[in-house]
Amino acid sequence: MGLLDFIKSKTPASIRAGSARARAIAASEDLFDDEFQRKLEYLAIVSRRVFAGRMRAERRTKKTGSGIEFADHREYNPGDDFRYLDWNVYQRFGRLLLRLFEEEEDLSIYLLVDCSRSMGFDMNKSDATVLRGPKFNQARRLAAALCYIGLSNLDRVSVVALTNRVKGRMPTTRGKQRIHRVFEFLRGIEAEGATGLEDALKQFVAQNKRRGLAVLISDLFDPKGFEQAINVLRYNKFEPFVLHVTDSADAHPELNGDVRIYDVETGVEREVTITKGVLDKYAAAYDAYLKEIEVFCTLKQVPYFKASVDEKFDDLILQVFRRGGFLR
Repeated sequence: MGLLDFIKSKTPASIRAGSARARAIAASEDLFDDEFQRKLEYLAIVSRRVFAGRMRAERRTKKTGSGIEFADHREYNPGDDFRYLDWNVYQRFGRLLLRLFEEEEDLSIYLLVDCSRSMGFDMNKSDATVLRGPKFNQARRLAAALCYIGLSNLDRVSVVALTNRVKGRMPTTRGKQRIHRVFEFLRGIEAEGATGLEDALKQFVAQNKRRGLAVLISDLFDPKGFEQAINVLRYNKFEPFVLHVTDSADAHPELNGDVRIYDVETGVEREVTITKGVLDKYAAAYDAYLKEIEVFCTLKQVPYFKASVDEKFDDLILQVFRRGGFLR
């Protein structure tokens, strides 16, 4: 059972929403309305300012080719283009060495959206059938915004829905006029199924031979742990970027007394007595878990960003840009 269990009180009135949380989840049925689209255009303009000086659709890679940035030397072999011989090295050492340059290419961006049932859970509703809670809405809006930025920069963008498998995908596309395809795909997915990020990402890397930036958008409530899932991307030469979607209500449920809790994904039930001491220990465990994720990503040099549903959406996106790691 993960940290986040679906909590159903015997006294539903004990579940109350704070004003900040109420604002965070007071989204319209259409997450991608005209106002949201205007925000995307503004964010695209800001992103170009943040990354001023870079040409669109050009990213440095570890490949060598016909770029302009010097990368390394290698021995000259018959048939190589003699125009790239380094004559200065030949004059000094008498060796024929070929100059290699960093190749520039468009970036492939994969938005990996966790669609497990824990993402759709809403503490304000005691109905276990909820499929689109505040975390899932936040995840879809983040995916749409980052897609738009990538499309505006003429990158190749794809959206993949994950549970314990690849649940669906939007084929790779480019050009910001294709953003409506992204909206259509994100509108159609729901938070259903069990979390199994490691298995899902193994399937993902097997299906995608073109490596690139893999942005994992998830609450990371995986019974098997989050570490191996991120390592799957690392070991297969993708560049992982973790957007950790959090909700303050997960850490501080407004419960008291005798309650029955059950895992929203597995249905496993347990009756417990909630006291202030129990809530304090739970909050401490939750904070320790968040810290564990951040430390792991730092040690593995994986860009990590915590995206709370309680924060203003525009500010979140701008913080992602300023933190670095999304656009190269």
